Formats: sequence, structure tokens, C-alpha cells
Amino acid sequence: MHRLDHTPHSVVLGGAGFVGSHLCDLLLSEGHQVTCVDSLVTGRAANVEHLLGRSDFEFVATDIRNDIPVDGPVDFVYNMASPASPKHYFELPILTLETGSIGTQKALDFAHAHGARFLMASTSEVYGEPEIHPQVETYWGNVNPIGVRSVYDEAKRYSEALVMAYRRELDADTVIVRIFNTYGPRMRPDDGRALPAFISQALSGDPITIHGDGSQTRSFCYVEDLVRGLYLAATSGECGPINLGNPSEVSIKGFAAEVVELCGSTSQMTFHPRPQDDPTVRRPDITQARKKLGWEPRVERADGLARTIAYFREELSHPDPTRRVMPAAAADRGPVRAAERRAETRTSRRNRRDAARR
Repeated sequence: MHRLDHTPHSVVLGGAGFVGSHLCDLLLSEGHQVTCVDSLVTGRAANVEHLLGRSDFEFVATDIRNDIPVDGPVDFVYNMASPASPKHYFELPILTLETGSIGTQKALDFAHAHGARFLMASTSEVYGEPEIHPQVETYWGNVNPIGVRSVYDEAKRYSEALVMAYRRELDADTVIVRIFNTYGPRMRPDDGRALPAFISQALSGDPITIHGDGSQTRSFCYVEDLVRGLYLAATSGECGPINLGNPSEVSIKGFAAEVVELCGSTSQMTFHPRPQDDPTVRRPDITQARKKLGWEPRVERADGLARTIAYFREELSHPDPTRRVMPAAAADRGPVRAAERRAETRTSRRNRRDAARR
């Protein structure tokens, strides 16, 4: 365990995102000074606005592909920065690849220069369409390197390779964690993933959209459990990779039925074609997390879903469910605006092509 004789300073890259903001909360509760760094491309300032004004918290609006303007001693760097939902990385493929490559290298240089412990938040997507089940850390994966999902999968696989290169060549203090499906409050209702879509549809009484026949499986971990695992990994002496996720596996169709029941909804399921390279199964083997970190999930799915549904009821009651409240520090977002303009241009081109075909 990392034991310090001073107040530890943690820098959370992507700290205004869904998972990153919960990690900021946990670190503050553990007595850390926290600097949250986020470009607000997919993160939301609303996720951390309850922390603004605290003397032990700072928000820095920047894109880690450009710079990480944080001064003073740093003890831990958590790299949570990346679009994480298919909707977002399909819209921003180059940004996703650059965040995983250029951004990760900038983050590693920053951590190494400060002598800080570096945690790389990787993903279960490095396993691709797995040929073994459940997935263990020694499995190399089965990923389509040129498919539509590859911009995220390969960005994370490259990030892992880069982290290990820094560890081997520069003796950098690093750990890699592979995060499986995570859910909870602060997920964006519009992020395109199954859980926010199911809850939003169920609460509105709309049809539940199932891709394929719904037999594909996922393993959902409540965010409170996940960030505890991230903290234990960062403060351990382990280098990973270590799977973090809930091994309780459920079919997408069964999961949708649970959501509908807990929402008290009458929504019916509708079935649509499955996206390209959508994994058939996903379940973590968490033997290493149990053995090396003393970690396993505690929150039962029904309990976690009840908390998440309550959050979505509140979110969806607002006229603008994305609630992109921006602190003054984030007023100048040149790189972010450029990325958003590129996304808007692509959407515009797509719309013109579609119109021309009609």
C-alpha cells in the first residue's frame, strides 16, 4: 500500500465524467486533495458542481491531448479520460484514438515527471468478441482492428501497451485496470448505452429497444463498487492488468425486463439488428481483484438499479436532461469546440448524403 506522511494530491483526468466524478467524491472522502481535469466533450460540469468552492477540490478545463496545467506535488494520476459509450466514440473516432494515444502519453509524462503513481482505466473491450468465458486477464482478446468499435478498443489496447512500455523502460509506477460494464447515477440519459436507454424508455412508457434477440449477456457493476476498486488498485503495489466488474451475468433481454419492472412501466420490447462487433458475452473473472486488492462488488443489482432509476427520474424531469452547466473556469474550450465542430460537420454531411439518396 502507498502510505504518505502528507495530504495526498490526486489528479483525475476525465474527472467530470460519469465514473470520474464518483472517483473524485471517493478520493475527497479519503482525505485527498483532488484536481479534476476534463475537456467537457463527454463529461458534464454538473457532475462536479457540488464540489466547486471546496478548498480541497480544483476543476481544470483542458484537453489532455494538449496539456495538463496542474502545478505542485502530485501523488496519484487516474487516467479516466476517453469517450466511453459507442454513441460518443462513433461520433468522435479520431478524438477517441488521440485521447488513448497522445493523451495517454501526455498523462504518463505528467505522472512520471511528478513521481506519481499512474492508474490507467482500461476496458473489458480489449477482449473484443471473447473466445473464452469468463474473461481472465491473461486472455489476449479477439478484436476487429478495423471495425467501427476499433477506435475505442484499439485506443485502450494501445494505452495498455504504452503504460507497460513506460513501466519497463522508465520504471514508471503504474497499474492497469480493465473496467467492465458500470452503471449508476450521473450516467448521461443520451449516451446510447443499454442501461440509460432502457431506463429512459421505461420511465417514458416508450418501447424498449433491444438489439438482436437479447440473448447477448453483460455483467453490470454499480459505480460505487467500481471506484472503490480503482482506489484500492491505485493505492496497492500491483501493476495489473486487473479486471474490475461484477461477475453476476444477465442477458440483455432479462436486464431490460428487470428495468421495466423496477420502473413500474408497461413498456414493451422491440427488437432491432445488432450493431457490428457487438460482443456476445461479457463477464469478468475477478480472482485477481479478490486476491490482490481484497475487492469484490457489494451492491446487489436490484439495489443499484433502484438508486439509478431514482436519479433518472430526477434528471428527466428537467427541460434539458443533459444539464451541461459550465463553471467559469471552463469558459474557454478551444480544443473542445473544435472537436464539437468536427462532429457537427460530419453529422451535416451525413444528413446531406441521406437526403440525396431519398
